[in-house]
Amino acid sequence: MEFFCYHRDRPDSNALRDELVERHWSYMDQYAKELIARGPTLTDDGEAATGSVHVVDLPDAAAARAFAFDEPNYQAGVYRDVLLRRWHNLLGRTMWDFPGGRSGGNRYLVLGLGTPQPAGSPAAAPDLDDLIAYGPLLSDDGATWLGTAALLRAPSPEAARAVLAEGDDADRYADIEVHNWQFGGRPS
Repeated sequence: MEFFCYHRDRPDSNALRDELVERHWSYMDQYAKELIARGPTLTDDGEAATGSVHVVDLPDAAAARAFAFDEPNYQAGVYRDVLLRRWHNLLGRTMWDFPGGRSGGNRYLVLGLGTPQPAGSPAAAPDLDDLIAYGPLLSDDGATWLGTAALLRAPSPEAARAVLAEGDDADRYADIEVHNWQFGGRPS
């Protein structure tokens, strides 16, 4: 089962985050085979982290909760809240398979949160070369659609938002968030 996990940082927690970076990476190393995507969200100037995104394939919801809440930054109080949802990988690949590579261009997390409705069959991902990861946010049992999460390369936050804000499904979203994001993991 695939899960989308977004830990949002507490204000002024960057010093603690920096202190724990090796513990965080070591923890994530244990999940290297299960990770579909990962990386920090950043302030507008890109200078400080505002959260961490992890898309992971785990056996069940209990394993996903353990993954999210045993994470060292969570345990130490770096994060103010956690969004943890079942997810469906409509692209069928990991971020490391993204043809655009790890760098170049602006990268974004786009979250579209909607009014719960029956999941049905997932809509296809938009036909965009710049999608890194894309899929619906679902209830624990997978029966209810709650929104959509996308990681993508785009020229601007407005262009990133348009992936969800325009088109046939745009009216499904009560709120769309756009966050600066970058590929995560240990620096090479």
